[in-house]
Amino acid sequence: MEPLPTWAVTLIGVVIGAACGFTARRARLCSFGAIEDAWMGGDTRRLRIFGLALAVALVGTQLLVGFGWLSPRLSTYVPSALPWLSILLGSTVFGIGMALVGTCGFGSLVRLGSGDLRSLIVMMVFGAVAYATLRGMLASFRIDVLETVALPIPGGVQGDLPSLLAWFGLGDWRLAIVLVAALVLILAVLTDPRLRRSPRLLLAGLTLGFGVVAGWWATGVAIDEFAAFPRPQSLTFVSPIGRALYAVLTHPIGFLDFGVGTILGVMLGAFASALYDREFRWEAFDDHHEMRRHLAGGALMGFGGILAGGCTIGQGVTAGSLMALSWPLAVAGMMLGARIGIAILVEGSVSEMLAERFGRRRRCD
Repeated sequence: MEPLPTWAVTLIGVVIGAACGFTARRARLCSFGAIEDAWMGGDTRRLRIFGLALAVALVGTQLLVGFGWLSPRLSTYVPSALPWLSILLGSTVFGIGMALVGTCGFGSLVRLGSGDLRSLIVMMVFGAVAYATLRGMLASFRIDVLETVALPIPGGVQGDLPSLLAWFGLGDWRLAIVLVAALVLILAVLTDPRLRRSPRLLLAGLTLGFGVVAGWWATGVAIDEFAAFPRPQSLTFVSPIGRALYAVLTHPIGFLDFGVGTILGVMLGAFASALYDREFRWEAFDDHHEMRRHLAGGALMGFGGILAGGCTIGQGVTAGSLMALSWPLAVAGMMLGARIGIAILVEGSVSEMLAERFGRRRRCD
């Protein structure tokens, strides 16, 4: 096929984002909500849906890799040295920011498309801090301090699990890992009768997974290799929000970007969903306390998301589809950070949370 021009790949990003925004809003699928349900109520249904998205993304992406159409090495997720400190610190900070805002970057875009003006302020702060960390005044601290603490991958191979196992002489386990992981994640959904009766959640998870695969195809397979996209990319909502804000402030040529297209698409999809369900309404901050919390959360998410190399979607699903070694570190950090943030909001402080937990354990003993 003829390579797609830049504007066409950007349009594909809009379509993918719109599909994800529409289905996620109708299903009330939110990554922070899923983590909160699991931590506070022991309800893992929405987490399992993200597992379904990961299973679909994993199978589809590895098919592209297996046929030689996509080179993971060209992406940002599998470097030959793992900046573990930056990932752990950034993902934990991102998780705390999610808790303060009540959702992640993707969820904030969905809220904004539904008329939530609080998310407009959050996205402005989020984008500004993200761009400052990516290329601005905080970039030197990220690059010269945090990212210098990195673990070299043995043999200089790319930082994904199959490549590492192959270097250790254990053979090519890529297919086996994909099949086992996908089977476990899909069975975790199908064995829950409540999820089998939740078509909106299932559709949202499938759409998100296929969206990741479509993103890899558009930017890593279909694009002209001499076009403006320097690397294959797929769904993530940290650096694209920063680049979108920069394009708004400088030159509209910056909007010709797959990631920026997905941002616009998510908002349009959420807007269409809100109109379809007759739930679109304008919302704003209730008081200065709520505004202060959202401003702090947006800043933490922007800073932490760049350090971690992605958000709950970018690291949790997109990096996971490449079996990147950064994936477990980032997911664990975001889960921990979200729990710390919940403790700050609910228990009052982390120390009170620990005191309550250990005090309860002593009483049980």
